[in-house]
Amino acid sequence: MMPTDSLNSPEANLVAALRERRTLIADEASRREPEQHLEKLKTISEKIVVLSEALPKPLDPQLAHYLTRCSYDKALALLKARKGAL
Repeated sequence: MMPTDSLNSPEANLVAALRERRTLIADEASRREPEQHLEKLKTISEKIVVLSEALPKPLDPQLAHYLTRCSYDKALALLKARKGAL
């Protein structure tokens, strides 16, 4: 994997999107408007897929598994454990 010294590295961007998704899921105010909330979730999920595809290859098999299965909390935990807090 590439170093994550840059705040704009593929991994750092993915971590930011994964964190954004977690924040959105926890946002009670957003959930009060179900259609808008689902649209926001769809948008961030699509962003995560695009960012995942931009990661340097070969991709770590465990990370690839988490991303393929949409186990985004596990992917975030793995990335954070490997690179510190990014």
